[in-house]
Parts: sequence; structure tokens; C-alpha cells
Amino acid sequence: MSIPQSGGGPIENRAQLAEYLEAGCKPKADWRIGTEHEKFGYCRDSLKPLPYEGERSILAVLEALRDNHGWDPLTEGGNLIGLTKDGANISLEPGGQLELSGAPLETIHETCDEVNSHLAQVKDIADKIGVGFIGLGAAPQWMHEDMPLMPKGRYKLMDAYMQKVGTTGQIMMRRTCTVQVNLDFGSEADMVQKMRVALALQPVANALFGTSPFFENKLNGYKSWRGYVWQHLDAARTGMLPFVFDEGFGFEAWVEYALDVPMYFVYRDGKYIDALGQSFRDFMDGKLPALPGETPTLSDWADHLTTIFPEARLKKFIEMRGADGGPWRRLCALPAFWVGLMYDQGTLDAAWDMVKDWDAETREGLRQAAAKDGLKGEAGGLKLLDIARQAVALSDAGLKARARTGAGGLIPDETHFLDTLKESVESGQAQADEMLERYAGDWGGDLTRVYSDYSY
Repeated sequence: MSIPQSGGGPIENRAQLAEYLEAGCKPKADWRIGTEHEKFGYCRDSLKPLPYEGERSILAVLEALRDNHGWDPLTEGGNLIGLTKDGANISLEPGGQLELSGAPLETIHETCDEVNSHLAQVKDIADKIGVGFIGLGAAPQWMHEDMPLMPKGRYKLMDAYMQKVGTTGQIMMRRTCTVQVNLDFGSEADMVQKMRVALALQPVANALFGTSPFFENKLNGYKSWRGYVWQHLDAARTGMLPFVFDEGFGFEAWVEYALDVPMYFVYRDGKYIDALGQSFRDFMDGKLPALPGETPTLSDWADHLTTIFPEARLKKFIEMRGADGGPWRRLCALPAFWVGLMYDQGTLDAAWDMVKDWDAETREGLRQAAAKDGLKGEAGGLKLLDIARQAVALSDAGLKARARTGAGGLIPDETHFLDTLKESVESGQAQADEMLERYAGDWGGDLTRVYSDYSY
């Protein structure tokens, strides 16, 4: 989840809302890659999730990162709830999932170095206190009552509201993890093309990166239980957004959509003020019940944009949100997949040609099929494995065209980061399929084996 936004002055006219998004336009030379990933912490002896406080806890990990690895603290209400360093942030998801929001970097080589450095730091601390970390799309064994709620005002508000607008919001908050990448755009037209390709192909990412076939200590019937969870969370702020494919879509259309997404909160003086279900349109008119007579700042607008959770999200950049959390190789593969598709114009055009004739029903059908059946899913006469094979090949071509070298020029491009995805499309199996085979095979139905086999 995002940290509170800052630095925005009063909104004096409605045009500023679209201008805020448009300010994200950058020349291609300034496009960057921001990778985020979440992971579950657990006690190695009991395999139970970490509490916030205690000898073996989230707080102990944060304090050790602060004291031993040079991270600066972020606090709320006197509680340490995050860290920052060199353009990156470490934050807490509602159930204590530890998230790295990486710095904006130029290449996948740098991104993977960042991920590796972070996981090495976390593992160094975890090993000393008897803790482990694992990246999966959903907690394979833990129950709702096992999960602590982190001491953040935003989460307290959201937790109570989630059950009023869907059936899986509290599951999402406490017991799911993702990996995502944030990418730039050069103009409104570039944003539109990237958003359309991003939304259309998020089901492919979900199928390729599905890692959550287990939940509450049993098979759940899905390759990505996390994907299922997001389908039933809150229809007002999730989904595949058919309007993005309408003629005339642009920054202003996103503003209209965002204004109609019910609010969660307003952040004032270090506190979250309950605005659950209220209207940002009313806020613009000074009629918000939570703050009568007040009008919003650009920081309030930026905060509101972080409470919208579609499969691809527009802020001053585009967030790719369709993938389950996973192991190290796949943490690097996710940004490589999308950078290859998005940052070379010829490849982006080819990706758009591949998806432009799909209708909303097909896109939604693929979304549902990806969560349920992974790479074996089908919808609208399309097979996800065939689409994934095409998409990975296009991404490979895009990364070759970028020709960003690594290891001092010894590695000619970033294509090797796709190797795990190439293996998946060649075999027709993603990690969820592998996990299911192990569960039925050498694990003998013992889900505790997932920790030894898949932890960092």
C-alpha cells in the first residue's frame, strides 16, 4: 500500500486534476523502471506469521534494517511503519507483508541488483532471529485470525469497509502478495496505448506468475487465488476498465473515473480522517461530510488515486498489477516482461496489434480464466498459453531492441531475465503447476514443505 502523498497545494480549478496526471509525461531518455514486491514473514519453528512487535517480529526486522543497513525510519503515531533510502521505500502491507518499493532505475540489471541487495539484507536479519520470508500470491496455510493488522490508520479504516463492498477485501489485505512494475509514458497518446496493452495483457501476467494454488491449508481450485480475490473485492475500484478502450480515452477520462471511485480517507496532520464511501466530487465543492467547508489539495488527489485498484493503474506513471508474488527469478522477470513490451515502440505497436480486436467480454473472460486455470485457461476462442508465448517473444524482441548492457558490457541486453518465462511457455507450466505437482508428489500433501522449497 502507498504511503501518504505530500507536496501538493490547493486545487484551485478542476483542470489541475488532469494536469497532475499529465505532469508524468517524460522524454524517452528519462523513462525509468520501478519494481515493487511483497513477501510474507514467518517464524521458522512454528511457521506462523510475524506479529508487529516482539523478539521475532516485523518491528524487529525494520529496526535491524534501520540500524544495520542505513535505512531512514518512517513513523506513524509513534510506530515504525516503514523505511526509506536512496529513492526506495520499505513499507508494510496490512497483514505485515514486507514490501520493497524500488527506486526508479534505468535497466533491469539495476532492478535485479536492487532486489538481490534487499533480499540479502532481509535474509541476514531473518537468519539471526529465526525468521523466514516467502514470496507467494497467497498465504498457503494461515487463517484470518492468525494475521495481525499493522498499526496504520489507513488499514484500520479499510479493514472495516472492505466487507461492505465485497467478499474478499480482508483476504487481500492480510493474506496476499504481489510483484508489480511501474513504467513511464511520453505523452497522452503513449499513455493511452500503454494502458490498453497493459490491461489487455494483465491476464497473461497473472497466468505466467500465478503462485497461489493453496489457501487455508488446502487446494483452492485456482492457479492464482490472489487473482480470484481481486475479482471479488470492490467493483467500484477494481477490474479491467472497459472505458479505457473507448474512443477519446485520455487523462480527463481517467479523472472522471477516479472522481466516481468512493473515497477511503483524507490525511491531515499525521492522521487518517474517515471519509469512507464519500465523494471526491463533493470534496471539490467543499461539501465533504468528513471535512465540511474544506476543499482538497493536490496531495489529497494523489492519495485518492492510490485507493483505486484496477489491473493496471494510472498515476504519474502506469502500474502493472496482475502478478502474484514469487521467487527471486520471477521478481526480476516481471519488470523485464513489461519493459520489453512497453519501452520499444515497434514492440508496443505489435502488442497492440495482438490485442486491439478483443472486446471487453473477452478481456474479462481471460482475466477469470487466468486465475482459475493459469496457462491452460481459455476465453473467447483464445488460449492463454498461445497469447503468453506471443507476448514473451515480443518482450524478448523489445529487450533486444533496447540493448541495455549489464556486467560492464559483458551481458549484451536484458533478455536473460525472461528465461523463467520462456521455460513456462515452452513447458506450458507456471510455478503454480509446479507447486501442485510437488504437493501431489514428494510433498505427500504436506503443505509445510512450501516454506523450505520456496522461501528466499
